[in-house]
Amino acid sequence: MDLNIPFDLIVTIVNKGGSETIIKATKSAGAEGGTIIPGRGTGIREQKKLWGIPIEPEKDIVLTIVPQEKTQIVLDAILEQGSLNKPGAGIAFVVDLKKVVGICHMCQLDT
Repeated sequence: MDLNIPFDLIVTIVNKGGSETIIKATKSAGAEGGTIIPGRGTGIREQKKLWGIPIEPEKDIVLTIVPQEKTQIVLDAILEQGSLNKPGAGIAFVVDLKKVVGICHMCQLDT
């Protein structure tokens, strides 16, 4: 079934353990869930060493698919509740999705 609803993917990268705050923020703003993927940071703020050995901090990557009409509301909630306006707190960005399948709960069947 083809959904005629435009969707966005919000990608949020935060320090390990911060994903629960992001998921709560997205749900409170109208998203229905998300996917959490573990990752490692290599940004400018992650260049720390312990006994001369580089440390790569662990990150949580949260993927959230939302209808485009909810994107800004969800992104604002992520910014505020995740404190992403503070240095080193994380980053979020939006990717336009051309096609989405597998989210049948959003389909409205004509009967």
